[in-house]
Amino acid sequence: MSDKAVVINAQGGPEQLQLVEVNVGQPGPGEIRIRHAACGLNFIDVYQRNGAYAMPLPATLGMEGAGVVEAVGEGVTHLKPGDRAAYASQPPGAYATARVMPAKCVLKLPDAISFETGAAMMLKGLTVQYLLRKTLPQGGLQAGDFVLFHAAAGGVGLIACQWARALGLQLIATAGSDEKCRLALDHGATHAINYRTEDFAARVKDITGGRGVKVVYDSVGADTWEGSLNCLAPFGLMASFGAASGAVPPIAVGTLAAKGSIYLTRPTLFTHIATHESTQAMGDDLFAMVASGQVKIHIDRRYALAEAAQAHRDLEARQITGSAVLLP
Repeated sequence: MSDKAVVINAQGGPEQLQLVEVNVGQPGPGEIRIRHAACGLNFIDVYQRNGAYAMPLPATLGMEGAGVVEAVGEGVTHLKPGDRAAYASQPPGAYATARVMPAKCVLKLPDAISFETGAAMMLKGLTVQYLLRKTLPQGGLQAGDFVLFHAAAGGVGLIACQWARALGLQLIATAGSDEKCRLALDHGATHAINYRTEDFAARVKDITGGRGVKVVYDSVGADTWEGSLNCLAPFGLMASFGAASGAVPPIAVGTLAAKGSIYLTRPTLFTHIATHESTQAMGDDLFAMVASGQVKIHIDRRYALAEAAQAHRDLEARQITGSAVLLP
């Protein structure tokens, strides 16, 4: 069987994505070989392709996938050949029919969850898990608390809307169109703001009776940065976990004092899934939320592996709501 992967030989535009034949090989110690049924598509893939994130070249892109384990290397005990599995993991390499990869972040996929759902939800769902469960303001979050979530109609955002509803939180969503705002509301957001037609910071203050929110979860970056800081209540937490609109400018430490003794963090998923034990615990939480029906994974588009360049164009043009998958 001839295996294929989408690789880049130079960082740049979507045209850099090339489908080539590859020799997958056998897993070494601590590794598995997995044959993909579906591969996830994420904005981090764009950052790696366009040069925003430096990476060794040539490289295969893709950080999440799902399929069947074909072989395991020495020392791997939590997986065996034939297991259904899913992952979000470094290094990149998911845009492929099959790959050899580290086993520590690969989890058994429950039978109740399809391969497409598994591939679409691992990176995004584990991101929401660490945000809503671990990236918390002083005193944590309780039912009824207000949180602000930007880009709420995207793959991460729609999961966050549902998970926040399950926790009893009042999630204020922002999105770039009225249609996307309706989608966020349909998935559990309490309020939705079209940031293209409204001042979202002013609306947040109106919604919260002038108090502001306990935490802002922001993956947009430069475009929403200043407004996000203005949405926080005293002692609130600014959680910046992405920069889809560009890097956040340098911030003077004194700004945190002036805004009300606020806190600032820049978390990453891969710090949280650095061990198999932490990955398994987070994955169990995610699987339980999806299996219970409290979180449903919205797959907006499906692309053939050979259509990866078009998938990237659509992602960058913000034409994808929810998640998208590549099908080998």
